[in-house]
Amino acid sequence: MRLAAIVTAAAAALVLASCGTTPATTSETNGMAMTGEDPHLWLEEVEGERALAWVREQNARSLGALEGDPRYAQLHADALALANSRDRLPLGGVHDGYYYNFWQDETHVRGVYRRAPLEEFARDGDPRWETVLDIDALAAAENANWVFKGADCLDGTPRCLVSLSDGGKDAVTIREFNLNTRLFEGRGFVVPEAKSGVAWLDRDTLLIATDWGEGTMTESGYPFVVKRWSRGTPLESATEIMRGQASDVGVFPGVLQDPNGARTPIVVQATTFFESVYYRLDRGLPERISLPRKATIQGLFQGQLIITLQEDWLQLRQGALISYPLHQSSREQPDAITLIRPTERQSIEAVAITRDAILAARFENVRGRLTRITYHGGLFAIGDLELPQNGSISFAGASPMEQRAFAVYEDYLTPDTLYTFDGPTHATRAVRSLPAQFDASNYVAEQFEAVSRDGARVPYFVMHRRDMPLDGGNPTLLYAYGGFQVSMTPGYSPYVGKLWLERGGVYVMANIRGGGEFGPAWHQAGLRTNRQVVYDDFYAVERDLVERGVTGPRRLGIMGGSNGGLLMGVMLNQHPEMINAAVVQVPLLDMLRYDQLLAGASWVDEYGSPSNPEERAFLETITPYQNLRERGDFPLPFVLTSTKDDRVHPGHARKYVARMIELGMPALYYENIDGGHSAAANLNEAARRRALEYTYLMQRLMD
Repeated sequence: MRLAAIVTAAAAALVLASCGTTPATTSETNGMAMTGEDPHLWLEEVEGERALAWVREQNARSLGALEGDPRYAQLHADALALANSRDRLPLGGVHDGYYYNFWQDETHVRGVYRRAPLEEFARDGDPRWETVLDIDALAAAENANWVFKGADCLDGTPRCLVSLSDGGKDAVTIREFNLNTRLFEGRGFVVPEAKSGVAWLDRDTLLIATDWGEGTMTESGYPFVVKRWSRGTPLESATEIMRGQASDVGVFPGVLQDPNGARTPIVVQATTFFESVYYRLDRGLPERISLPRKATIQGLFQGQLIITLQEDWLQLRQGALISYPLHQSSREQPDAITLIRPTERQSIEAVAITRDAILAARFENVRGRLTRITYHGGLFAIGDLELPQNGSISFAGASPMEQRAFAVYEDYLTPDTLYTFDGPTHATRAVRSLPAQFDASNYVAEQFEAVSRDGARVPYFVMHRRDMPLDGGNPTLLYAYGGFQVSMTPGYSPYVGKLWLERGGVYVMANIRGGGEFGPAWHQAGLRTNRQVVYDDFYAVERDLVERGVTGPRRLGIMGGSNGGLLMGVMLNQHPEMINAAVVQVPLLDMLRYDQLLAGASWVDEYGSPSNPEERAFLETITPYQNLRERGDFPLPFVLTSTKDDRVHPGHARKYVARMIELGMPALYYENIDGGHSAAANLNEAARRRALEYTYLMQRLMD
């Protein structure tokens, strides 16, 4: 139960790539100095008049260059059709005998929250839906720019906590909603806009962590004081239960629901992005649960805590799924056992709990499996469920109070298929498959490996026409992320297929270190001052694509967002000679100041701290903004961000492009005035963004 709310993140000398260009260092760059005042700080004023005037000027220039392209109109039309297509699986969650789904289309641009009886949904995935909450109607009635951010409903009651965001920000307003009346409760719980954490203790009591005023938020911008709040009383009267420290990432409440009906309230103190301390609250004062700091409680099953380990503990190995009895939770060495122990090329991606079983979605060489674990008479029984094994498997709804659960299978060329399985029979059944949204019959998806500078084998997938010539001239888009243990697993993308493959492109997904494809060790290999291995891995894939004849530097483009946007910025500085295009989405780019901007302080465990001399020395070698320098082989990048992004500050992208303009280097820039961290507040804006990106890629790689 690593917190989705916040997360859900070698030596100082830079390790040089084996073949080539040496990254600029402080002494040899003619770029910005690593110390002194930043001349573009004014662009960090998110809603400042001068900053927004600059944004509008850049938007107008870039939109003219892209929307004026004769290809844009059809790309936009295709992207809109895909965004609003009803040929999507209506995925969501399970609660009290119903399947809940949030749905958007051309009629419901902001979306509707709806439900159908669970067994009816399980029949064919196309039930008669009843609308619970219409976000378009709500936004119109309240003259608000609402974006739906989810609902947390209390089992056995119609009471839900609905989260609404202004324009897509992470900060939300939370309001109590009644599923029976379809109305917000007039005297219900209401939490003002903040990056809050809430959990139902019972129908009349909440556990809540929010902005309680000055001195109650962490340096990362999250709450660290948890209180108990009773119905009918003002929020200010809530009783404090526990507090952390301002140096924590955040402190949040939760409740573990056991299939046997027991509910155990807990608090998670995230001391760093990857380290947490868990406390149970059902024994009076908060009582620490015995776990290493790098461990995640996935749930409670028949009195057993179900946990994944991100580090070795006792005699148990990093990456394992383990269990031990809840009643031993305060013991220094509980009777913990291993349920699944992944090998070096395996990982556990997700865990779900039903009334009858523990379900684990895991990967073997980036190909999915689904494992089912039951518990009888003090013994666990473990076996795999029958599902396709060449793509990804993800959960699509499970509850500790229901036998039935849902999962989705997909791969790069196979549309999503919804499966259901229940406890008594152990049988899996395909419920519904999507129709193809592009013609994949002429394409194949192949997995290759590149060898990084230190000898690590880095897998990557290539989607291409069967008759692709290996002449080095294929327009190719390479995507990667490389951070925070986020895995890039096989997935069906109609946008990639329709907007890129069908127009003659090749698509590549790289599984570089920093991700979770091979478990915690694959992620931890690239932390802090070891991060150059992430960039070495990406460069190795670039080289391998060229050496295989898939593409060449003139036809190779790269794309990444957020942490992947940092990756793009680093690669543009370190190896611009390898590419002719870069789509830099909602990026981190000023790595000497990132920890002072919005949620940046929470990522120090990933990147290192600019205030630590050794870590700063390394950050100075990779920070894209400060290392920009005028050079003839630098390709024209397309940088995108959002004004409403309250996770990665838009100032990163703004300052980067302003510095490029200052150096006389061309750049395209687009900032969505709404949109949050996804840079798209609704389906229509998302379609526009994709059309702009692929127009740019065609200009750079196909002309």
